[in-house]
Amino acid sequence: MKKSTLLLLAGLFSGAAQAAVGGYPVVLVHGFQPDNLASRPTGNQVSTNGAEYWAGYWRDRADARIDWPSQERVAGKIASDYVWPKLQQLSRSGTCTSGCIFVSHSTGDLITRYIIDNQALWLQNAGLQPLNIVATFDFAGAGGGVELADLAVNVAGGSGLIDGALRLAISLWLGQIPSPSNIGVLNDLRVNTARQLAAFPDSRVPRLRFVGAGSDFLGATGAFLPGEDDGVVASHSSCGAASAGSFNSCSRTVAFDGKLTSVSGPASFMPYHYPMLMSEGYSHSDVIANRAADEITAASNSVNYLNGERLQFNTVDENRGWWVFSSRYRIVRNSNNTSMSALVYQAAN
Repeated sequence: MKKSTLLLLAGLFSGAAQAAVGGYPVVLVHGFQPDNLASRPTGNQVSTNGAEYWAGYWRDRADARIDWPSQERVAGKIASDYVWPKLQQLSRSGTCTSGCIFVSHSTGDLITRYIIDNQALWLQNAGLQPLNIVATFDFAGAGGGVELADLAVNVAGGSGLIDGALRLAISLWLGQIPSPSNIGVLNDLRVNTARQLAAFPDSRVPRLRFVGAGSDFLGATGAFLPGEDDGVVASHSSCGAASAGSFNSCSRTVAFDGKLTSVSGPASFMPYHYPMLMSEGYSHSDVIANRAADEITAASNSVNYLNGERLQFNTVDENRGWWVFSSRYRIVRNSNNTSMSALVYQAAN
């Protein structure tokens, strides 16, 4: 066989073995899918939905997915019928032996926290090796709950008064007004419920947060969400704040648009939760899409993985405006023409 052919084959095998992010395999955990409440998918349809969910950017950059149906509960069938079989598969295949990174979106943040809290014990009890998760990348994380879920569950149970504005907000988000028989994971997304689910995992896995403050709903849902929000999740949840509240940023010194100023941000965060990128123009869905929606700033431009390796973003501080009216802004380089997901992927590699 010619030397050139051998080199080509070696390159192909090397590329196939190359993990998705900085040498680490990536495991995707998608978010809430409102249409599941009515369609109630099972079997192959759950997997098909999961693949479609990530098609914008991450699907082809990942090694595995944990797909789950939104009509179920996190600690119920989601854990037993969807998460647990996948954890066994990942352990047996050795996917995370040398470390792996979980990438979550929306409610996937809450499910990932439940996994982090339980996977080692579950797998050890089954005689399997626990997963070595070195970090999670959480986009628009809903681990702190979603106020819209509280409203939707109340309305479904007949205990909430529904006016035109609330009906519009819930309909835009869910595509329907829910009934008691089809609220599923919305129960777990209620703010108090979400914050009590695996709130203090023993694992020290860093939860790296990527957050937007735009909206796909022309602001119709924002009236029901405290502080800045991405159209679905309020910043207290997506930033990983230690308590629910009305916050205008993930930082107390950097605004969502990058302005360096005093701003209302969380004083503390949930254990091992670290907000990194923020943008005023990215909506709940934009953060995992393959398009640049706005400039991006950094609440923190570097955070360590569990094993000490570092994810770092290149930022620049610059004056904007004229003379005494100018202000200082912090911007991630190339963010005006690179999507948030792509910036994370590039920095991690």
